[in-house]
Amino acid sequence: MGLWLVNADTLAGSRFVVSPLAEVTASVQALEGATAGHPGERAWLDAHLPAYRERLAGDQVTALLIRAGLTGGWNADFLTPTPRGEDEPEFTEELARIRRTPAGDARADLAVSLGGTLPAVLDRADLPGRAADLLEWVWTETVLPSWPRRRRIIEADVVARTGQLSRGGWAAALDDLRPGMSWLGEGRLRINAYDYPPRELSGARLLFVPVTPRRGWVAWEEPHRYAVVYSCAGALAEADRAAAAPGALGALLGPARAAVLTLLCDPRSTTQLVALTGQGLGSVGRHLKILLDARLIRRRRAGRSVLYYRTSTGEALVRAQQES
Repeated sequence: MGLWLVNADTLAGSRFVVSPLAEVTASVQALEGATAGHPGERAWLDAHLPAYRERLAGDQVTALLIRAGLTGGWNADFLTPTPRGEDEPEFTEELARIRRTPAGDARADLAVSLGGTLPAVLDRADLPGRAADLLEWVWTETVLPSWPRRRRIIEADVVARTGQLSRGGWAAALDDLRPGMSWLGEGRLRINAYDYPPRELSGARLLFVPVTPRRGWVAWEEPHRYAVVYSCAGALAEADRAAAAPGALGALLGPARAAVLTLLCDPRSTTQLVALTGQGLGSVGRHLKILLDARLIRRRRAGRSVLYYRTSTGEALVRAQQES
């Protein structure tokens, strides 16, 4: 199995970070796969897949480059650089690292991804620039318009993970982070089921990077930084996903307020709740204040957002209604 050996100091310094580049890379993989992981992703694919395919139809070198580097069993390392660890770097700063990749390194990484000899058409010096140009196009045309919403969902996932961490330690926070990953104890973090030699992470920074598409990978820059990119728990919010409040709960709290409480199965911001419920900002704000006063929900700041989530009392109220 793939094991990372993590000492107490490395684990104590671990953190969750936001990476626009990781979000774009996962989005490219989703576009290449053309398979939606959730309804919100389906709508996004329907909106952007035709233009993406048209973009690559006119650039066969870049099409082959991306498919070689991001759709096989191993990502080309230069296309998935390890985040530096800032809370949220600028996309252009992250993209510049790909543009600066030496051409020889890019070709070598692609050969590893392909598991053999690099095709002659990819034996050229402009691969990093071509890859960066495509990633920039995907960011501008398909991700940036929905980035505020995506970021709120990422921040909500971080709040949920840190809550798991405070309640059950790293084992609780990491066991379902990505398929095949689990905390085995005694400083052993299983990354996947592959039979790779263990990696010693002592003294390195360990970063966890959530993305909204159903994609994920690991990356590292030995010996300084390691990262686990994983799919966050909350799917992109769709306007038609507003939860129907159970009848009795709606009678108790009022249908609109009960819908807000029902939707707080995951931490959400006011803006997300407005999108999901179709209610106005003022109405959602009033419902949240009443639910806070009744101690059915709590709030917590995550980056630039304030996220609301159910208390144990709120959980019990919704669960009892669902089980009745």
